Order: sequence, then C-alpha cells, then structure tokens
Amino acid sequence: MSYQFSKYETHYRNLTYLGVPIIIGQLGNLILNFADTLMIGHHSTKELAAAAFVNNMFTLVIIFAVGFTYAITALVGTLYGQEKTHRIGELMKSAVAANTCMAVFLSAIMWVLYINLGNLGQPEELLPLMRSYFVIQLVSLPFVCWFNTFRQFTDGITDTRVAMWILIGGNIMNVFGNWVLIYGYLGMEEMGLIGAGLSTMISRIVMAIVMVSIFFFSKRYKEYRKGWRQGSINRTDFKQVTVLGLPLALQMGMETAAFSLSSLMVGWFGTTALAAHQVMLTISQLGYMIYYGLAAAVAVRISNFMGQRDYTAVKRTATAGIHLVFFLAMLTSIPVFIFRHSIGGLFTDSSEVVSMVSMTIIPFMIYQFGDGMQCNYANAMRGIAVVKPLIWIAFVAFFIVSLPLGYLFGVVMNYQLIGIWYAFPFGLTTAGLLYYVYYQKGLKRIEESAK
Repeated sequence: MSYQFSKYETHYRNLTYLGVPIIIGQLGNLILNFADTLMIGHHSTKELAAAAFVNNMFTLVIIFAVGFTYAITALVGTLYGQEKTHRIGELMKSAVAANTCMAVFLSAIMWVLYINLGNLGQPEELLPLMRSYFVIQLVSLPFVCWFNTFRQFTDGITDTRVAMWILIGGNIMNVFGNWVLIYGYLGMEEMGLIGAGLSTMISRIVMAIVMVSIFFFSKRYKEYRKGWRQGSINRTDFKQVTVLGLPLALQMGMETAAFSLSSLMVGWFGTTALAAHQVMLTISQLGYMIYYGLAAAVAVRISNFMGQRDYTAVKRTATAGIHLVFFLAMLTSIPVFIFRHSIGGLFTDSSEVVSMVSMTIIPFMIYQFGDGMQCNYANAMRGIAVVKPLIWIAFVAFFIVSLPLGYLFGVVMNYQLIGIWYAFPFGLTTAGLLYYVYYQKGLKRIEESAK
C-alpha cells in the first residue's frame, strides 16, 4: 500500500491543487440554478415547477455549449506542455469565433423550442410563467458561451483560480439580486420567477465581461495577447476546435439529455412530481459538478503530459483521478442519505414534494460511483484527444439504456418519478465502463504510434 501511495502521491497533490478551484467554479455554475430553485421554491410551488422545466431545457444546451468549449482545454493544455505561448494566443482567436457560431446556433434552436412550448404536454397553468422565464434565459445564453471559452483557456494553462473567483463574485451578485427582485426588497417590485431570471441573466453578462477583460488587460496574459494580435481566424484552427469540440459537446449533451428530457415524462405526472424532480436534479448536480471539476483537472494534467509525451504520467494521472473521484462520491452520498427526509425542505414548504424527494435519494446514491467513473474517464479521453468514441458510447448509455428504462419504469410500470430515477444508474455505469475501455485502447494506440 505504501508503494502504491508513493507512486500516486504527486498526482493526488497536483490534481487536488488544480482541481479544487475548478470544483469551486463548477459549484458556482450550480449555485446559480440552486439559488434560483431555493428562493423560488419558497415563493411559489407553481413557479418552482415552471423553473424546473425551463432550467432543465437550458441546462441541456448550456452543458452542450460547455462541452464544445472543452476542446480548448485539451488544445491549450497540450500547447502549454510544449511551452508554445504564442501559439495559444493565436488559437484562441479561432476558438472564440467557433464558440460564437455555436452560441448563435444554440440560440436559434432554443427559439424554435420557445415557439413550441405549448405543444410539449406541460401543465397549462405553468405556460405563462415558463414563457417569460424562458426568454430571459435565452438572452443570457451567448454570454455563457463566451465566459466558458475564456475559462477553458485559463484552465488549460493551469490558472484555474481566475474562473473560480469570478464565479464566486457572480453568485454573490445573483443571490443578492434574487433577494431584491424575487421578494421585492429595497423598493423594487416583487417579481417572483421573472426576478430570478433577470438576476441570473445580469450575473452571467457581468461574469462574461470580467472574464474577457482579464484576458485582454491583465499583465499575466501579455504573451498570449501577442499571439492573439498577430494571429488570425483560420480554417485549420477553427476546424480543430470544432472537430474536437463537437464529440465532447454531443457526449455531454446526451448525458444531460437523460436528465433534462426526463423532465418531459415527469411533467406528465403533475406539478408536484415536476417540482420534486427539480429539487433532485439540483441535488444531483452537486455530485456531478464536484466529480467533473476534479475530472477536468485530470484532462488538463493529461493534456500537459501528452504535450511532453510522458505516457507513464498520463496513466498515473487517470488512475489517481479515479481514486479521488470515488472518495468524493462517498463523501457526497453520506450526508445526503443522512438528511434525506429533510433535505427537500430547503427548497420548498410543500410536504408532498419533500416526501417525494426523500424517496428519490436511494437511486441517487446508487449511481454516484458510475457517475464519478464516467466523468473521470471521459475527461481522460479528452486529455489524450481521443473523443470520437464518446459520441456512440453516450448514445448507447443514455438513449438506448437510460431513457427507455426511465419510460419503462416510470410510465409503463407506473412507478412515476421514482421509476425514472432508478433508470439513471444503468446509463451512467454503462458509460463509465465503456469510457474506461476506450481510454485504454486510445492511449495504447498513441503509445504504439510514438515508438
């Protein structure tokens, strides 16, 4: 055991040092929705249910957009390992262009969805609330894309604290804005769900502006700006970002779809089930963001080592990552289980919703280890730039396994919300095992071709 620990000790330490700020940043993304859910739930159960549907639809496209930006981490991380500072700045110009195109594309898709909100089988009394909240979320979508584009640049050069501090500041702004606008303090009108949407939108815009300003005006990025100024948007870099980014986006999008699209089925069971589903999604995202934050550090470290062609360090980083992720999965599950009968009360005063949440905690605990495994090895594949298998693996795990089982357990067998949640462990564990297999295969091919 002492030998094993000594072999991975450096990697544990470096992953923790690099990963903790990313985890805090990831939690910052979650807290934006967490704060809305928590504060809206105490204002109105109907508004909580409306926020559940809209947030889940936007979570799907935001995760897709964030997945697309993850190509930047791998590309920048490899160049950083090779100490090609000028080249990183040049690459960022095409990366911004590619992600702006993605923002326009996703905004168009969401506008089509907005037009068809009335045709999705949701409770009729929620539609007016959904429509107003939806438009506000749509306005902020491009700013989420721009923020994450520059965030992946800072993560790729191992400067992970920048995004962390910006997200902390943005969340403080959002919570304060929610307090003022939802409940009508400091002389403002009580706006409820609309106030929550406006507060989140303003916070996202400010965070994007600050992130971009740091890149263009901070002294620490002076050398990278030289590459930006001297470089140009070019087909090679644009294609590289897109070819690497799309599989990552599709993988993360399909994974999120297993949760977000389940909201459509949950909506068939009524407002109470939809509100409980939103509470559980918010709780489940806590674990996911922690695992993915640490796994993102795995991707950064592996991409750095790939630039140096240190394949032994690549292997040890991935293994150290899964050790840490499983440890975090245990830490996350224990308090949630202990407080399962009261945790729903943080979000709503409805005893029916609280009771339904407590019954959904068990499947939540079951899938934590599968979720951690798939996060770690998907990011290991990202670090070695072997991403095409991610698409079909995610499709099989989430569309062939998870969603059909959710329909079977929840609708056909009539277990409703509980049945849908018991389907998730099957999809996540399938994904984790397949990502592990194809990470091993991909790295082996790279090692053989380098000989």
